[in-house]
Amino acid sequence: MELKWYNRLRWKLFFLYFAISFVPLVIFSLTMNTVLENYFEARNEQNLLYQANKLAGTIKSNNYLTDPALSVKFSNDLDEKSTELSARIIVLDKDSVVIADTNRSETDKILIIPEVLDALQGSAAVNLREDTGKIYASAGIDDQDGQILGAILLVYGSNEIYEMLASLSHDWLFLTIFISIIIAVIVYITSSRIIKPLSRLVDSIGKIADGDLRERVDIKNKNEIGVLGNAINIMAEKLESEDSSRSEFVSNVSHELKTPLSSIKVLSESILLQDTAPEEMYKEFLQDINSEIDRMTNIINDLLSLVKLDNRESGLNLKEINLRKMLIGIMKTLYPLAKVKDIELTLEADKDIAIEADETKLSLAISNLIDNAIKYTPAEGVVKVTLENDHQNAFISVMDTGIGISEEEQPKIFNRFYRTDKTRDRETGGTGLGLAITHSTVLLHSGSIKVLSKEGSGAAFIVRLPIKQGKEEK
Repeated sequence: MELKWYNRLRWKLFFLYFAISFVPLVIFSLTMNTVLENYFEARNEQNLLYQANKLAGTIKSNNYLTDPALSVKFSNDLDEKSTELSARIIVLDKDSVVIADTNRSETDKILIIPEVLDALQGSAAVNLREDTGKIYASAGIDDQDGQILGAILLVYGSNEIYEMLASLSHDWLFLTIFISIIIAVIVYITSSRIIKPLSRLVDSIGKIADGDLRERVDIKNKNEIGVLGNAINIMAEKLESEDSSRSEFVSNVSHELKTPLSSIKVLSESILLQDTAPEEMYKEFLQDINSEIDRMTNIINDLLSLVKLDNRESGLNLKEINLRKMLIGIMKTLYPLAKVKDIELTLEADKDIAIEADETKLSLAISNLIDNAIKYTPAEGVVKVTLENDHQNAFISVMDTGIGISEEEQPKIFNRFYRTDKTRDRETGGTGLGLAITHSTVLLHSGSIKVLSKEGSGAAFIVRLPIKQGKEEK
């Protein structure tokens, strides 16, 4: 099937390129043949007309028509000129009677043809007669007083022109065939060079579509096909990364849900196996079970939020919101958590900044950032939130004096279920999905988020949000 596709496309390209190259060549050849034919015909007509007028002037100046003693010289001059021009020369008197004919066939006969009549009326004439294939050129012969004494007619057989054009056409045909063969060879080679890389591209795409995400296109060219191959490789790398992330995500979900389920099973079995356990133990175990169920509920809710953000099911409920007022509300909610650890929680927002956003989703995303800053900052530390803007974007910064994030871990912190300290996260009740939700929410708002941190030196998360959706700076 692949071979049939390869040959079919190759021949399509071959015939297309060949037609584009060959058809203009044929049209050019035919056009040139016609142009040359018209050119040589016009040139011969003009030359014969010139010679006719010149001979008429010679006859007039030498008095060949008025002096019978010059008849022999007149005849010899005509024969000589006829040989020179390769044309028949006929001289007529004013009554259209042939006085001299280099063919000696029309002498003393009356010759009435349009060219002769025009010449006897004082007008030079030239004409190519299609029926005979000959050119007729005539001119009037007058005396010193301007009176018409007769006419001269030159008859030129145009066969020589057509023989020359036929020879030229033969040469054109040979050249056209020769060039066409060269074009055909070049086009065939070119089409093959185009199709073979395309065939490899299609083969690689087929393998990727069948699930082999490790497949890569091996094309070194720097042309358009090379660019396409590079784009396919980048796509395959991203698909492989997504597939790996998906597998890791499923594994993480299974692990995160398995842990509380295991705890619930152990606690419930302990209750079932101890018939005479005191009431306080039952309550303690049930409270632990309730805590694990809450933990599972939080994980599931966060997962549902991520799924909606990924699939954009709910979209954005955009409206104009006041970021300063939103941040004040978040700070009031999280202040008790900071107070427990005696953390200084501050907000720097000198003015109201209005942007187009989904307040519910954005509030949750920023809350996650501040909540994380409080959780990972030791007692008596500082968490500082600032709000700024320029003419296109608003910037929210969350800075803390916490444990910081190493440079190796920073590219991974927005991955789902990734924790820099799993034990600490379990103690604080985190699901490992908060930063992933924040990242997806910011991207959904066409914004960006970055982290600046060093291990042991705190962290700063900077969120950029466009003031107007769809008009953000690229």
